[in-house]
Amino acid sequence: MFVKICGITNEDDALLSVAMGADAVGFIFAPSARQVAPQKVYDITRRLPPEILTVAVFRDELPARVIELAHKAGVKAVQLHGRETPEQAREVAGHFRWVIKAFGSDDDNLPKANTYGTDMVLLDAPSPGSGKVFDWSIAGDAPDSMKLILAGGLTPENVDAAVQEVRPWGVDVASGVEKSPGKKDAMAVKRFIENAKAHASEQYRGDDNLPYDWDVE
Repeated sequence: MFVKICGITNEDDALLSVAMGADAVGFIFAPSARQVAPQKVYDITRRLPPEILTVAVFRDELPARVIELAHKAGVKAVQLHGRETPEQAREVAGHFRWVIKAFGSDDDNLPKANTYGTDMVLLDAPSPGSGKVFDWSIAGDAPDSMKLILAGGLTPENVDAAVQEVRPWGVDVASGVEKSPGKKDAMAVKRFIENAKAHASEQYRGDDNLPYDWDVE
């Protein structure tokens, strides 16, 4: 079970998430209460283990600007969280091995997610960052061939039910483990990761003692 802790704004929360067992940490570059500058992200990512997937999150940004800022930040992956076209997503994917294309639960393009040049798709609430739960059955519209990451209103209290119902490849959380915008709650992060991994589908269970090499696969 892939677990991404998003909306990281400081080094302490990044290191905390990693220590608690997160597989990925996300940094928001789009306008948001959790927005961070590329240089600050670079300083944080240098301190993280190589097996952690570092993700820069953009929304409706030009591909050239996405590529420039993500390289400057030193991240391994990019998340496109707006209304980017398949052509724009494929352009970004030409520069990064790992691209996550996000769709709101109200986006009619979800069934065509496999045309965006990436195998990772994130399903979120209609309003990104709202922390609201939506109808999880919509996840069934995503192409079966893709790695589905479920987001939107997940918390330590409901992530187990979400994982059991949707059987996603991964889960993503930001506001659901915060004590205030941009500041993580250590115990909430711990419980979220534990509950998500404890209820992972059998096909997504692995040896947690072995680090994942994002630079190879």
